[in-house]
This record gives sequence, structure tokens and C-alpha cells, in this order.
Amino acid sequence: MRILILGGTQFFGRALARLAVAQGHEVTCAARGVSGVAPAGVRFVPVDRDDPDALRPLADTGFDAVVDVTRQINHARHALAVLADRVAHWSFVSTISVYADHATPGLSTSNTPLLPPAAPDVDGPGPDFSGYGECKVSIEEMVRDRVGEDRSFICRAGLLVGPEDSSGRFPYWVRRLAAGGEVLAPGAPTDRVQFVDAEDLAGWLLHAAAVRLGGTYDGTGPTMSRAEMLAGVAAGLGVAEPLLTWVDQDFLTAHDVREWWGERALPLWVRLPESAGLMDRDVSAAVAAGLVIRPLPDTVRATASWMTAHPDAVRQGGLDPADEAEILRKWHAVRDR
Repeated sequence: MRILILGGTQFFGRALARLAVAQGHEVTCAARGVSGVAPAGVRFVPVDRDDPDALRPLADTGFDAVVDVTRQINHARHALAVLADRVAHWSFVSTISVYADHATPGLSTSNTPLLPPAAPDVDGPGPDFSGYGECKVSIEEMVRDRVGEDRSFICRAGLLVGPEDSSGRFPYWVRRLAAGGEVLAPGAPTDRVQFVDAEDLAGWLLHAAAVRLGGTYDGTGPTMSRAEMLAGVAAGLGVAEPLLTWVDQDFLTAHDVREWWGERALPLWVRLPESAGLMDRDVSAAVAAGLVIRPLPDTVRATASWMTAHPDAVRQGGLDPADEAEILRKWHAVRDR
């Protein structure tokens, strides 16, 4: 296939471009090129998507498929105006952040209410990513209206992990279990966790383009328990049996431990029940439509190798060792009374 990736210079876009080249496709990446570089083997075209005509020189190239990952509404509008009638298949990488209900576990695309579209005067999320989900809703609507349901594939991605993930969310657990010692595990062993290897999602998007898959799907892996996740990380690292201490979520909150990611946070942890659906979505439709998930230890090994080769590429969020040790000390003091 001749594939145009609108992006391709960061994390998921790079994974997609790299895999497409490896599969033998002819790949063009169109982006500003200021936040990263496209992988070897692709044709890179520098464009400023703020310009409505920036993509016009590519209109007659004869692409079989377009993949867009943008969160900027005007960027999507400009691309659709120029290219929508000239390609056979259009994939838009959206997000599970479009949903208005993150409390109910086990929901799917068919029964989860959406956020409203962004206001007419909004073009993109704020600096703190406020409005991110609403902007993606607006772009989803534009893609369906302009391309049609049969030629458009809306992939609502979950949490992406794997090599080149600079967020520090999944890498935190790789680094922490590799370090050994007593590990603070948040919540309960049975709490649900959900994410997807970026290369698995990339493979599914290429499959979708090849078979002209249309429709809207959640693009994330099956759920697992937090105990299974940590066991999978340990297995990928060759750690026989990590020493896990499970700490109650209310205790963590009372000691200013934050959710999800960032400083003084425990990544991939969210409070229950208010966020129970965020990492527990029904992805049976995606699996039936060709999404293939590799074993977790494979993702861990690839992530660890990348972290070793690029030690400065990952944000150092999460709990630092001193904070973790102090919270564990206080937890044992309460629990062992």
C-alpha cells in the first residue's frame, strides 16, 4: 500500500511508520518535524498544518490510506478538505478520553456516552490538555461526515506503552521492578489495568487499511488485574518474585500520592470506583476485528532495552525511592499495630 501518515515523528506515529516500512509499504510522513524525526525508509515531507493548503502538493500522489493522529480540529479539517476524496481508506486515531463515563467498567463503543464536541471557537486542547476529549469528538464527527462510515476507521486508543514512550507511566514500573526491594503496589491485586503496546495498535491500523475496515472501535488491550500486570513486568525483566506490598488507596490519597502519572504519582493507578471504567473497557469487538496483543513480557523486554539505550528519554515521574520508602514505613506502622 501507499500510506500517508499525518505525523510519524513521535512515539505512536513513529511505531506505525516503522512497522509499515518493515511490512513493505510505501510510506510518506507529513509533519513539521520539530518534535522528532521519521524512521528510516520513509519519505518525509515537512508541512505546517496550520496552512490550509500545506497538504495540497500531496493530493495527486495516489495514496491508498491515510492515518491521522491530530488533536487540532483545523488540522483535521484542512486534511479532509484536500485528501478525503482521493484516498480509499481514512484512519483517525482518537482516544478513550472521548467518553463521558469513566466510572462504569465493561462498557464498549456502543453503550458509552460521549463528551460533547468542542465549542466552535476551540481548535485544540489547552496547555493542561483540558478539552482534549472534546476536540477528538469533533474530529471524529468530521471524519465520518466527510469520508463516510464505510471508508473511515475511528480507533479510540487506550493508554499506549512500549519503546519510545517518554511519559514515564509504563516505564516507571519497568524501572521500579528492575530495581528490586520492597515495591509499593497501589490498591488491591484484583484492580483492573488496561493498555496496549503501540506496535500492536500500529499493526491493527495497517490491517484495517489493508482490509478497508470501517467503523469505530476501542483500540486497547484486554483488561488484566494489577497483580497480573506486575507479574508480567517481573517476568519480562527476569525477576523471579517481586516483593509487593499492597497499600490501600485511601491511605495513599491521605499521604498525597497522586493518580495516573506525574510527580509523586503511581502510574496506571486510578481511584475506584469513580474511575473503574477507565482501564476496564470491553474490547471484544476490536479483537474480533483483528487486533492482536503480544504477551506482556515481550513489551516489557522491548521497553527495558529502549530505556537502557536511551536513559535520558523517559520522564522521571512517579514516586522517588525516598517517598516510597517513607510511605511504606507509615503503612507498615498502621497495618502492623
